[in-house]
Amino acid sequence: MKKVAILQSNYIPWKGYFDIIGSVDEFVLYDDMQYTKNDWRNRNKIKTQNGLQWLSIAVRQESLHQKINETMITDAKWHVNHWKSIAQSYAKAPFF
Repeated sequence: MKKVAILQSNYIPWKGYFDIIGSVDEFVLYDDMQYTKNDWRNRNKIKTQNGLQWLSIAVRQESLHQKINETMITDAKWHVNHWKSIAQSYAKAPFF
């Protein structure tokens, strides 16, 4: 019997997300459903020396019925600042 997992996308997914992917024969990224604002689709928290810090990707939500795969990023360079924040916080961590 084939094992299948279907999950929505997440920005910086939790470890269990990858455990699920590794435990199935087929993984489906379910992005053909409603985009949820103020959720984990485009943001997450990282631990820093000053406490938790939000990393958010700016997106354009034009409709409450907009699908995840229709959601556009509004800042093409968002990844530069996110990587700097991640590297600064985790550079000395094992396996970074």
